[in-house]
Amino acid sequence: MLEEIKQQKLKEVQERKELFPIKLLEKSTYFETTCVSLKKYVTSPDRSGIIAEFKRKSPSKGYINKYARVDSITIGYMQAGASALSILTDERYFGGKPNDLETARKLNYCPILRKDFIIDEYQVIESKSMGADAILLIAKLLTPKQIKELSGFAKNLGLEVLLETHSKDEVMNNLEADFDLAGINNRNLDTFEVNLENSIKLAELLPADKTKIAESGIESPEAFKTLRDNGFKGFLIGEYFMRHSNPAEKCNEFIKQISEKVMSKG
Repeated sequence: MLEEIKQQKLKEVQERKELFPIKLLEKSTYFETTCVSLKKYVTSPDRSGIIAEFKRKSPSKGYINKYARVDSITIGYMQAGASALSILTDERYFGGKPNDLETARKLNYCPILRKDFIIDEYQVIESKSMGADAILLIAKLLTPKQIKELSGFAKNLGLEVLLETHSKDEVMNNLEADFDLAGINNRNLDTFEVNLENSIKLAELLPADKTKIAESGIESPEAFKTLRDNGFKGFLIGEYFMRHSNPAEKCNEFIKQISEKVMSKG
């Protein structure tokens, strides 16, 4: 699946380079704007640490919430107490629309993570022009050399970098890359199985200065607490919210639960 996605993304990037040259992207209102720190927001003691995700579909399950509106849902997420937003911009596999992130940016001050299959420097520039504050790099999709180059390029533009890993090799091979947040995906991208224990073991291998972000499969205060007790500061939650008819309401309910059962106990 990832190889198919990579080939499709290469085609898309080439098309977008022709339609929207870099010089045009650099004229965006957001290109010279200082980014809001995702790391700062998820580690702030007075915030939930939740990175609430907006997506309409997934590669493995198809449409989750086909007609979801980015404006009302992202505003609702922030009103519910989310620390930040994650916006899927890939259209074919995640149902993203070209202006989803720009719409979220216009309506929310919080940090916004652009979640996509980023494989080219053009997409990093594009992310900045959209108004993103951070980008996702997927270790399984890139070589350590590519990760180092793309993360360095992003940092030069003022963007923060969330590096997603799922195996010991992916963690150990990328320790020298200049990323800000270390995402451990609880879901195996080959089998789609979720295993929190695997993520906890991987987190122990990360340097202390990397902010740990747990991704996927967080659907209960108990799972949240287990991960938090093991050093995770940020919690990326998407499908659990998005498959609800009112994602923002589900987010609000979850944050209330963790506030009462987890956060209040330290």
